[in-house]
Amino acid sequence: MPLVFPIPPLSTSFAHLLTFFFASSYVGSLYISKFTRLSFSSQVNPTQNGGVRRKEIDERWRDDPDVIRARLAAVIGATILCCAGLLGVLWHLVGDGINGFDAALETTFVRIGLNPDMDWVSLFPHLVTPVLFIGPLYARYVGGSLPFQRDWTFREDFVLNFISWQGARNYVLGPITEEIVFRACVLAVYHLSGASKMRMIFLGPLSFGLAHIHHAWDTYNRYGRTPAAAKRAVIMSLFQLTYTTLFGFHCSYLFLRTGSVLPPISAHVFCNIMGIPQISFELRRFPHRKGAIIAAYVLGIIGFVFSLGRWTRTQDSLYWRDNTNHAGHATY
Repeated sequence: MPLVFPIPPLSTSFAHLLTFFFASSYVGSLYISKFTRLSFSSQVNPTQNGGVRRKEIDERWRDDPDVIRARLAAVIGATILCCAGLLGVLWHLVGDGINGFDAALETTFVRIGLNPDMDWVSLFPHLVTPVLFIGPLYARYVGGSLPFQRDWTFREDFVLNFISWQGARNYVLGPITEEIVFRACVLAVYHLSGASKMRMIFLGPLSFGLAHIHHAWDTYNRYGRTPAAAKRAVIMSLFQLTYTTLFGFHCSYLFLRTGSVLPPISAHVFCNIMGIPQISFELRRFPHRKGAIIAAYVLGIIGFVFSLGRWTRTQDSLYWRDNTNHAGHATY
């Protein structure tokens, strides 16, 4: 059984401090060494038609295989550090030497959503996000780009996208490490501080959104270091901040509702594969299917609303159960 506490053992201020530690450890690991840092030419390089400029020989961009390898190693280390930090906090709260460590270790696994006693075979929580994307999935079906359709090829659409360092980052280690740190560890400490479900859902993901702002420097340099590049970097960063924060609301709900980090990870992977829905582009591309595409998007939203609460109900969730003991006191 995971350790619970009759009163919140952490203060809100300390939970904020731990969240800052988790976020800064993860993002900071990307810049801690010369192998993980990006390097760009200091020259202004205007580009044609507002596109990405040509990469110079001595530069290091985020999609370079050696940069990806170094950064993946760094974020894996940062994720382990964050989990160890949570373990240390729980061990301090429990005390009692080695026995306390064993109890804290077991509780750490439960609180980061890796409870070995949970029902791991339920597929319904993993299907909520694909239901929301019925519209984009239908548009891909119309375009013949779903797996094994006419415009889909195993080599170009699977091997080159997934069996690569970019694929490992975007669809495997990136989602896993980000969800463990920014979802599991962050929400675990806020729960220990007595935060309500609503506060955890809508305030917890802010660190996840803010952690993506550092991409603005990359955008500014790749688009030529011009005023237009700076404007693009600001707009793209604000958009990414908004999108990742909204996505964080969804994944926080999945985590708290199920008590498992696996549904947020699968949602993260799926959304990375699908990208941002582009209904306006799809309507222009397939004007003869305009009504059907709009209907599919509406159906996806209705299905999402219907399934979100029903398909994620989990009795074993530490975070969503009736957190009261037999004496009527809350437990954390």
